Amino acid sequence: MWDERYSTQGYVFGIEPNRFVSQELSGLAPRRVLDLGSGQGRNAVWLAAQGHDVTAVDLSPVATEQATRLAEESGVTVDFVAADLTTWEPEPAGFDLVLLSYLQLVPEKRSLVHGKAVRALAPGGTLFLIAHHLDNLEHGVGGPQSPEYLYTEDELRKDFVALTIERLDRVLRPVDRAGMSGEAIDILLIARR
Repeated sequence: MWDERYSTQGYVFGIEPNRFVSQELSGLAPRRVLDLGSGQGRNAVWLAAQGHDVTAVDLSPVATEQATRLAEESGVTVDFVAADLTTWEPEPAGFDLVLLSYLQLVPEKRSLVHGKAVRALAPGGTLFLIAHHLDNLEHGVGGPQSPEYLYTEDELRKDFVALTIERLDRVLRPVDRAGMSGEAIDILLIARR
Protein backbone atom coordinates (compact mmCIF):
# COMPACT_ATOMS: atom_id res chain seq x y z
CA MET A 1 0.00 0.00 0.00
CA TRP A 2 2.77 2.47 0.93
CA ASP A 3 4.69 1.80 -2.31
CA GLU A 4 1.58 2.65 -4.32
CA ARG A 5 0.83 5.75 -2.28
CA TYR A 6 4.38 7.06 -2.54
CA SER A 7 4.71 6.33 -6.25
CA THR A 8 1.44 8.03 -7.21
CA GLN A 9 1.23 11.00 -4.81
CA GLY A 10 4.75 12.49 -4.88
CA TYR A 11 6.08 13.64 -1.50
CA VAL A 12 2.96 12.73 0.48
CA PHE A 13 3.94 14.67 3.60
CA GLY A 14 6.19 17.22 1.88
CA ILE A 15 9.95 17.60 2.12
CA GLU A 16 10.13 19.79 5.22
CA PRO A 17 10.66 18.05 8.57
CA ASN A 18 7.75 17.41 10.89
CA ARG A 19 7.13 20.59 12.91
CA PHE A 20 7.73 18.84 16.25
CA VAL A 21 10.95 17.21 15.03
CA SER A 22 12.37 20.58 13.97
CA GLN A 23 11.11 22.40 17.10
CA GLU A 24 12.39 19.87 19.60
CA LEU A 25 15.57 18.63 17.90
CA SER A 26 17.07 21.88 16.58
CA GLY A 27 20.47 22.86 17.91
CA LEU A 28 21.62 19.43 19.07
CA ALA A 29 25.31 18.64 18.87
CA PRO A 30 26.03 16.14 16.07
CA ARG A 31 25.19 12.60 17.01
CA ARG A 32 24.37 9.16 15.61
CA VAL A 33 20.67 9.10 14.71
CA LEU A 34 18.33 6.24 13.81
CA ASP A 35 15.07 7.19 12.06
CA LEU A 36 12.68 4.21 12.21
CA GLY A 37 9.83 4.36 9.70
CA SER A 38 11.51 7.18 7.81
CA GLY A 39 9.09 7.28 4.87
CA GLN A 40 10.28 9.57 2.10
CA GLY A 41 13.10 10.91 4.24
CA ARG A 42 12.01 14.42 5.19
CA ASN A 43 13.10 14.11 8.84
CA ALA A 44 16.25 12.10 8.08
CA VAL A 45 17.41 14.63 5.47
CA TRP A 46 16.74 17.54 7.82
CA LEU A 47 18.67 15.81 10.63
CA ALA A 48 21.60 15.13 8.29
CA ALA A 49 21.57 18.81 7.29
CA GLN A 50 21.93 19.62 11.01
CA GLY A 51 25.21 17.68 11.01
CA HIS A 52 24.01 14.33 12.35
CA ASP A 53 25.11 10.88 11.12
CA VAL A 54 21.73 9.41 10.14
CA THR A 55 20.58 5.88 9.40
CA ALA A 56 16.96 5.79 8.17
CA VAL A 57 14.89 2.62 7.78
CA ASP A 58 11.55 2.18 6.02
CA LEU A 59 9.55 -0.75 4.69
CA SER A 60 8.93 0.88 1.29
CA PRO A 61 11.68 0.62 -1.33
CA VAL A 62 9.84 3.33 -3.31
CA ALA A 63 10.06 5.70 -0.33
CA THR A 64 13.71 4.81 0.22
CA GLU A 65 14.55 5.63 -3.41
CA GLN A 66 12.69 8.94 -3.16
CA ALA A 67 14.44 9.72 0.13
CA THR A 68 17.83 8.99 -1.41
CA ARG A 69 17.06 11.48 -4.22
CA LEU A 70 15.90 14.07 -1.68
CA ALA A 71 19.16 13.67 0.25
CA GLU A 72 21.22 14.03 -2.93
CA GLU A 73 19.28 17.14 -3.98
CA SER A 74 19.79 18.56 -0.47
CA GLY A 75 23.52 17.87 -0.53
CA VAL A 76 23.53 15.52 2.48
CA THR A 77 24.35 11.88 3.08
CA VAL A 78 21.95 9.51 4.81
CA ASP A 79 22.25 5.73 5.07
CA PHE A 80 18.79 4.72 3.82
CA VAL A 81 17.74 1.09 4.36
CA ALA A 82 14.65 -0.55 2.88
CA ALA A 83 13.64 -3.15 5.45
CA ASP A 84 10.76 -4.44 7.54
CA LEU A 85 11.21 -2.94 11.01
CA THR A 86 9.75 -6.05 12.62
CA THR A 87 12.61 -8.20 11.31
CA TRP A 88 15.45 -5.66 10.82
CA GLU A 89 17.84 -5.39 13.76
CA PRO A 90 19.56 -2.11 14.65
CA GLU A 91 23.02 -2.03 16.17
CA PRO A 92 22.58 -2.50 19.94
CA ALA A 93 23.36 0.71 21.86
CA GLY A 94 24.52 2.17 18.53
CA PHE A 95 22.59 5.45 18.43
CA ASP A 96 22.42 8.63 20.49
CA LEU A 97 18.99 9.57 19.15
CA VAL A 98 16.22 7.28 17.92
CA LEU A 99 13.32 8.90 16.07
CA LEU A 100 9.90 7.34 15.51
CA SER A 101 7.63 9.63 13.51
CA TYR A 102 4.03 8.55 12.82
CA LEU A 103 4.88 4.85 12.67
CA GLN A 104 1.69 3.05 11.67
CA LEU A 105 1.76 -0.53 12.92
CA VAL A 106 -0.72 -2.67 14.84
CA PRO A 107 0.00 -2.68 18.61
CA GLU A 108 1.86 -6.03 18.73
CA LYS A 109 4.24 -5.07 15.93
CA ARG A 110 4.55 -1.54 17.28
CA SER A 111 5.62 -2.84 20.71
CA LEU A 112 8.19 -5.08 19.01
CA VAL A 113 9.67 -2.10 17.13
CA HIS A 114 9.58 0.04 20.28
CA GLY A 115 11.66 -2.64 22.02
CA LYS A 116 14.20 -2.50 19.20
CA ALA A 117 14.30 1.30 19.50
CA VAL A 118 15.10 1.03 23.21
CA ARG A 119 17.87 -1.52 22.59
CA ALA A 120 19.34 0.69 19.83
CA LEU A 121 19.81 3.61 22.25
CA ALA A 122 23.28 4.22 23.62
CA PRO A 123 23.60 5.09 27.33
CA GLY A 124 22.42 8.67 27.75
CA GLY A 125 20.64 8.52 24.39
CA THR A 126 17.29 10.13 23.59
CA LEU A 127 14.18 8.56 22.11
CA PHE A 128 11.83 10.94 20.32
CA LEU A 129 8.38 9.77 19.23
CA ILE A 130 5.57 11.67 17.54
CA ALA A 131 2.40 9.83 16.52
CA HIS A 132 -1.35 10.09 16.03
CA HIS A 133 -3.19 10.05 19.38
CA LEU A 134 -6.25 7.84 19.82
CA ASP A 135 -8.29 10.97 20.59
CA ASN A 136 -7.65 12.15 17.03
CA LEU A 137 -10.15 9.60 15.76
CA GLU A 138 -13.14 11.45 17.24
CA HIS A 139 -11.83 14.91 18.00
CA GLY A 140 -9.06 15.62 15.46
CA VAL A 141 -8.46 15.89 11.73
CA GLY A 142 -6.76 13.44 9.38
CA GLY A 143 -4.60 10.50 10.36
CA PRO A 144 -5.48 6.80 10.35
CA GLN A 145 -9.18 6.08 10.79
CA SER A 146 -8.63 2.77 12.57
CA PRO A 147 -7.98 2.86 16.34
CA GLU A 148 -5.39 0.08 16.17
CA TYR A 149 -2.92 2.46 14.50
CA LEU A 150 -3.36 5.20 17.10
CA TYR A 151 -1.41 5.72 20.33
CA THR A 152 -2.22 6.33 23.99
CA GLU A 153 -0.15 7.55 26.93
CA ASP A 154 -0.63 4.28 28.82
CA GLU A 155 0.62 2.23 25.89
CA LEU A 156 3.74 4.36 25.55
CA ARG A 157 4.48 4.26 29.28
CA LYS A 158 4.32 0.47 29.10
CA ASP A 159 6.45 0.15 25.95
CA PHE A 160 9.13 2.53 27.24
CA VAL A 161 9.21 1.53 30.92
CA ALA A 162 12.98 0.92 30.62
CA LEU A 163 13.55 4.60 29.81
CA THR A 164 13.16 7.79 31.81
CA ILE A 165 10.22 9.62 30.27
CA GLU A 166 10.89 13.36 30.25
CA ARG A 167 7.87 14.43 28.24
CA LEU A 168 4.63 12.70 27.31
CA ASP A 169 2.03 15.14 26.00
CA ARG A 170 -0.87 15.49 23.64
CA VAL A 171 0.03 18.15 21.09
CA LEU A 172 -2.05 19.86 18.42
CA ARG A 173 -0.95 20.13 14.79
CA PRO A 174 -2.70 22.39 12.26
CA VAL A 175 -3.91 20.52 9.18
CA ASP A 176 -4.91 22.26 5.96
CA ARG A 177 -4.62 19.99 2.95
CA ALA A 178 -6.60 17.63 0.73
CA GLY A 179 -9.91 19.15 1.75
CA MET A 180 -9.18 18.82 5.47
CA SER A 181 -8.83 21.77 7.78
CA GLY A 182 -8.53 21.83 11.56
CA GLU A 183 -6.22 20.43 14.20
CA ALA A 184 -4.83 16.93 14.50
CA ILE A 185 -4.25 15.51 17.97
CA ASP A 186 -0.83 13.92 18.23
CA ILE A 187 1.18 12.44 21.07
CA LEU A 188 4.79 13.44 21.75
CA LEU A 189 7.22 11.38 23.80
CA ILE A 190 10.78 12.27 24.76
CA ALA A 191 12.62 9.72 26.87
CA ARG A 192 16.22 8.96 27.84
CA ARG A 193 18.21 5.83 28.48
